Amino acid sequence: MTKAPQTITDPTHEEAAPEGVGAVDPAAIAPAVEAVLFSLDKPTSLAKVAEAVAKRVRETQARHVREAIDLLNETYEQTGRAFRVEQVAGGYRVMTMPEHAEVVAAFHASRASAKLSRAAVESLAVIAYRQPVTRVQIEAIRGVACGEVLRTLLDKRLIAIVGRAEELGRPMLYGTTRHFLELFGLSSVKDLPAVGDIAPDFAALIEQKNDDPQGDAPAPEDAPEAPAS
Repeated sequence: MTKAPQTITDPTHEEAAPEGVGAVDPAAIAPAVEAVLFSLDKPTSLAKVAEAVAKRVRETQARHVREAIDLLNETYEQTGRAFRVEQVAGGYRVMTMPEHAEVVAAFHASRASAKLSRAAVESLAVIAYRQPVTRVQIEAIRGVACGEVLRTLLDKRLIAIVGRAEELGRPMLYGTTRHFLELFGLSSVKDLPAVGDIAPDFAALIEQKNDDPQGDAPAPEDAPEAPAS
């Protein structure tokens, strides 16, 4: 996945410790931090990286890891590397730069069959911007049935059943998953672009208030099942 470089305020970033307390040189731990990040296949928190690095350099804390990551990114930029460390889905991982997206996509062309259909993308967009949302609400916005589409999104772990609505029939509520954030390179759903900027015509549908928000409860045979754990 690719992600444009950006300045991120890290919620796990700790305040600087008093002078002389827990002094850890970020440059000294940068190689260890880099090694841990390169071994990951999904984002992880600064605290977990710090815990691992502390096995070698005692008193390593999350703020030291954040400083080490800043140093690594500076080095990557200065040396023209094809990647950098980014915050995504509440954690950190190494990601390729956006200018290499076409090359990476070409290499993974064999995965083309895993691409989402237009119907799946539209349904996923509705869920992402309106979550938690029921199937009936999704269908009211799109104007077509979406039982099979929801099953596909559940199978791909892009959405999950997050509860039941306090409505007649207690219909299931859908929301996006951590895997969705990882796949689209987002730190949280708050990082989603304004829908009006990317699809003005679709924005009106996303923002609309359903005249009948309750609708009918999903029929048992049509209701998507949660993926097996």
